[in-house]
Amino acid sequence: MSKSLTNSITDVPGIKVGHAQNESALTGCTVVLAEGGAVGGVDQRGGAPGTRETDLLSPMHSVQEAHAILLAGGSAFGLNAAAGVMRYLEEKGIGVNTGDARVPIVPGAILYDLGIGDAQIRPDAEMGYQACRNASAEKPAEGNVGAGTGASAGKILGMRQATKTGIGSASQEVGAGIIVGAIVAVNPFGDVVDPASGRILAGARPLKMPLQTEAADRVFLDTLNFLKTFAGRSILGIASRSNTVIGVVATNAKLTKEETNKVAQMAQDGLARSIRPAHTMLDGDTLFALATGQKTANVNAVGAYAAEVVAAAILNAVRAASAAGGLPASRDLTPSE
Repeated sequence: MSKSLTNSITDVPGIKVGHAQNESALTGCTVVLAEGGAVGGVDQRGGAPGTRETDLLSPMHSVQEAHAILLAGGSAFGLNAAAGVMRYLEEKGIGVNTGDARVPIVPGAILYDLGIGDAQIRPDAEMGYQACRNASAEKPAEGNVGAGTGASAGKILGMRQATKTGIGSASQEVGAGIIVGAIVAVNPFGDVVDPASGRILAGARPLKMPLQTEAADRVFLDTLNFLKTFAGRSILGIASRSNTVIGVVATNAKLTKEETNKVAQMAQDGLARSIRPAHTMLDGDTLFALATGQKTANVNAVGAYAAEVVAAAILNAVRAASAAGGLPASRDLTPSE
């Protein structure tokens, strides 16, 4: 009989999650640990990525396992936090044995949160190390923590009209003890939408101008529809590339490296269902996948549910977020569901 699920990525045996953040600077990082090693994969979409060690996750390359995934704020500066993750794992004797040393495999991705809080403070090696020390197999905190500390959604009118989001997690058991879980930091250019209802939960908020009657009573601008207008199309030319959604899908399924990459690819469907528009040239959307190899499973079923838990994790990130940096959260703008 399987343990009671907590609707989080740590329901996958062998997976731990740790957050660390600077709440006044509104930035942080999240580490997903697979200390026993896990087959890794990645799928990167969008035109503005910031990543580390993604090439080695390709099926054509020799390294078979990853030991941790770093998700961080701070734009490209935040990749420095990976050094702290590597130090933590090396101290525990975890990594690929090269004969001369054990080298931990720590791929990672960053999101841009420099436009909120203090842009001079970013995740660094010490914060990455602290996130590892904070890691546990308990249900991780959601909302304004870790890599979601400075996350926001809906920036077509600039940061001041965005909505505060965060980081969220979700999981499902897909039969025979096979578990698929996800954790996602939600920082898109577009709006976050409930796939079941089509309702916008977080996104760009309209400017309240005297002559603007059409959008004056709306909570959200609706970025996708705004793109049909001359103003929307014009803004795209100067919009900031300060957006991305980053996350990790994990499963206890036994998968090859090629299959794990397929799961990461299929998981992006969950992002597309819950963010509108998704995968733009202004985003750097990156999802990792980890397979710990304890249960025989069909990759198609695992990938299908990877998309489901990614979409659920994105909604949980929005619902758990609270106002910060002058931005309201979804709970401040929309009636309770």
